[in-house]
Amino acid sequence: MNTLDTEVGDSGSEKERRGIQSIEAGGQLLLALGAQGRPMPLRELAKAADMAPGKAHPYLVSFAKLGLVTQEASTGYYWLGPTAMQLGLVTLRMLNPVREATPFAEALARETGHSVALSVWGNQGPTIVFLFDAIYPLHTNIRTGTVMSLAGTATGRLFAAYLPAKLIEESLLEDERRLGPDIAASIDRDELQTVVSEIRKHGTSRTINNPTPGVSSFAAPVFDYSGNIVLGITLMGRTRSFDTDWEGKEAAAAKACSEEVSRRLGHHRASVLFR
Repeated sequence: MNTLDTEVGDSGSEKERRGIQSIEAGGQLLLALGAQGRPMPLRELAKAADMAPGKAHPYLVSFAKLGLVTQEASTGYYWLGPTAMQLGLVTLRMLNPVREATPFAEALARETGHSVALSVWGNQGPTIVFLFDAIYPLHTNIRTGTVMSLAGTATGRLFAAYLPAKLIEESLLEDERRLGPDIAASIDRDELQTVVSEIRKHGTSRTINNPTPGVSSFAAPVFDYSGNIVLGITLMGRTRSFDTDWEGKEAAAAKACSEEVSRRLGHHRASVLFR
């Protein structure tokens, strides 16, 4: 390749890397609509996108022609249009919570040095579907396919806090029969309500030296776009080297991981369902 070709190639690569600024600028309007989650007047929308109304309006006209935004006839407010909705639905149909969470769970295990488990609600209850081992030996009975006790584990309690109460009540009755008295743990209604309130308050579930002595855990929920829990991310480690404080580094790491996965599944913080 001669010098001219090299220069042209480098220039082309640089332009491609920079992207098209006008598209990026206009895209801020769509991001602002999505973040606000409601129809907005031009002036307010432009302010949210850090743009002058006169500059924002031409973008909105073009977006309306593509169906990315729509303008309400009665108020003049702008909202996401049918094309934006269709694109969102296609994306949601293609999303797989476990697939989305796996690289983040792996990174969480690598960064903390602790074990990380991904769990879903299966036919028999909260079930481990992926496990990343700690950098040190951690003696637990957890394996891929393990069904976790609802009352006795951080993972189980997490699902108890965010799934419908009727489902949890029925599952608790079956907990000991399914898992046996050595794994399952009994809990009365009042105690369960206290645990559930604590989990919802902190956004994580916690166990200390239970059910395995010397091992502590934080479990954090992953929600989908409708506010339903679809996955649990559990961080586990030796109690002596594991920060068990509700606001400590282990809890913060588990929550940050789950919130990022939830965001990728279309979740907005205000949409969590308590039933």
